[in-house]
Amino acid sequence: MIKLVHVYYALGAVLSAVAWQSLRAAAPGPRWRRFTTAAFWQLLALLFLVGDLLPKAVAGGVVLALAALAGSGSVGLARRAQPARGTAAAADAAGAAGAAPGAAAVDSSAAAAAAATGAALGNRLLVPVLLIPLGALAGTLGLARVHLQGQPLLEPAQATLVSLGLACALALAVALRLTGERPATAISEGRRLLDAIGWAALLPILLATLGGVLTQAKVGDAIAGLVKAAIPMDHRAVAVIAYGSGMALLTMIMGNAFAAFPVMTAGVGLPLLVELHGADPAALGAIGMLTGYCGTLMTPMAANFNIVPVALLGLRDQYAVIKAQLPTALPLFVANLVLMYLLAFR
Repeated sequence: MIKLVHVYYALGAVLSAVAWQSLRAAAPGPRWRRFTTAAFWQLLALLFLVGDLLPKAVAGGVVLALAALAGSGSVGLARRAQPARGTAAAADAAGAAGAAPGAAAVDSSAAAAAAATGAALGNRLLVPVLLIPLGALAGTLGLARVHLQGQPLLEPAQATLVSLGLACALALAVALRLTGERPATAISEGRRLLDAIGWAALLPILLATLGGVLTQAKVGDAIAGLVKAAIPMDHRAVAVIAYGSGMALLTMIMGNAFAAFPVMTAGVGLPLLVELHGADPAALGAIGMLTGYCGTLMTPMAANFNIVPVALLGLRDQYAVIKAQLPTALPLFVANLVLMYLLAFR
């Protein structure tokens, strides 16, 4: 049986490789930043690899160490131009040999070669990207029903996440085959992206965890009490607007729909829409989550989506991404409310 823990082991192995490359990378700036960056990714890898075996106090200490490294600005090496085939590995090798800062920088000819490779492959570059959602869907609907020697092939309770992990592995294999690159190049390019994003790469995980914490703290019950006191919930349309608006607003405050979903669904969605008005939980949850994503498009709190791209693209206006998304987010929000009203009560 393929379990979610096996996906965690794979993630931990990749992060360990990223930490090792960060330690050996040639980059301008203070040498100590290599060690702090490598320590950050290795500590995170430790949680994926043996997190379930660590005492709670030790695991909590690792999380605090991650927060300290991120908060002190010690995560991330200097940016480099995107390397062509083999140049990332060569740069790291030069760094391991003690090359002077900047000596292994990728020149413009390497960047031009990478652009030429991309132009030659054309739309075929989208194949690995599309394989991830398609593979996850196929695994959830197909592999989850496969049994070998009386045992399910995928862990039943986590079939979707395991399928996503398998789809990512398949997409990686296809991408390597398509480009003719080696697996080491994938690690190098992954490290380059993590260097650019930094600690913000962990925001989805942290915010999803925060949602669970708030649910345990009964924040949803408090919100439900406030909503009932302020808004008449006898009308189905009013309850839909309250739930959808709460999802979007709480997402804007918390930065991620994963954090808002358990709070709003436990506090408003289930007791008011499902139990009181008889809404279909599946349709309500699916459209409610998408309504929360409308808030993600409109908030700087979703730094990994809306602020980090500004830095990567070198934009002058730090809210440029949010402003560009507003014309999509607002109509989509209204459309989701209409769909929720029409489809959740069929």
